[in-house]
Amino acid sequence: MTPIPLPAYEQVKAFVKAQINLGVWRPGDAVPSEAALQHQFGVSRMTVNRAVKELAVEGVVTRVQGSGTVVAQLHRISSTLAVRDIHEEIVERGHIHSTTVLLVETVRADAALAQTFNVRVGTKVFHSAQVHCEDGVAIQFEDRYVNPASAPHYLDADLTQTTSTHYLLEHAPLTEASYSIEAALPTASEAKALGINKSAACLVMKRRTISGTRVASFARLVYPGTRYSFSGNFQL
Repeated sequence: MTPIPLPAYEQVKAFVKAQINLGVWRPGDAVPSEAALQHQFGVSRMTVNRAVKELAVEGVVTRVQGSGTVVAQLHRISSTLAVRDIHEEIVERGHIHSTTVLLVETVRADAALAQTFNVRVGTKVFHSAQVHCEDGVAIQFEDRYVNPASAPHYLDADLTQTTSTHYLLEHAPLTEASYSIEAALPTASEAKALGINKSAACLVMKRRTISGTRVASFARLVYPGTRYSFSGNFQL
């Protein structure tokens, strides 16, 4: 089945972010005018205006009155939560990372997944589930769905030797990510895989990544609350 493309304004945003991430446009460089983007994408001026406004709110670009739009300075762009590879996190702490892969399969998208990936119900998506350990102690249950259009060979990856995050960053370069974090109880299968009680408090991150004009992956990451804490830094 043919994937449903991202909304037009999201395509414009993805294009601008990709040019910046690839280094084509540097901080301070002018971004094409709204009229030029309108002509390039064949969309309305209102659509382009929405895209540029959202990019400005996100700190990706800066709108300068009388001078147009320019790529934001690095301190604006870097003030975001980075997508971290859990292997790198564990190694940085001087510990050993290991992974147990529970399953790797192809499934058909239900209504919720179809909405997440902007595809039609029944479209094939890849699915993997695994447990990440630090010095032999389970600290993360990863339940991930991947868009075959973004990473067609994902099922062939040896997830005991490379993390899914690392694989996707290499094969489906990130242009945007959204996430939410909440306290929640694990499902029965998650509790069993993590070796914790079903009543144990967990931190649950839900993260969606976009590569170019496609949603590349959606992951539910479950961390036992007593074994893990989120941390990060902001570059100013």
